[in-house]
Amino acid sequence: MAVITKYVVVRNGVELDREFLVKKEAEAYDKMLDAAENLAAYIKDAGLEIDLDGEVIDALSVFLAKNGPEVTRILKGLKPTVPSVRTPGEEKKGDAAAAPAKKKAPAAKAKPKGK
Repeated sequence: MAVITKYVVVRNGVELDREFLVKKEAEAYDKMLDAAENLAAYIKDAGLEIDLDGEVIDALSVFLAKNGPEVTRILKGLKPTVPSVRTPGEEKKGDAAAAPAKKKAPAAKAKPKGK
């Protein structure tokens, strides 16, 4: 018999339907949900001149929270590192632009000849 530990995130007394095998992943998901909840409250209380449905605000908040590092780069005035919009079914391609640059090993210095 195998024993498997599973982690679930409980929010407002409700157990979410996602299960994690790694505690760190469950905690990261919970942290992302906290950020999304804070973003949704901020948007709802912002007094925007447009009327947004609650479901749209929630979906937008989760999207922004999931992509926090990219959103932060954009807010700092930097270009995003990945395309912001992918069509459904589009596979991630391992092109050279997306791959991190490899560092070249420093050239060996010639030793000066002794006198």
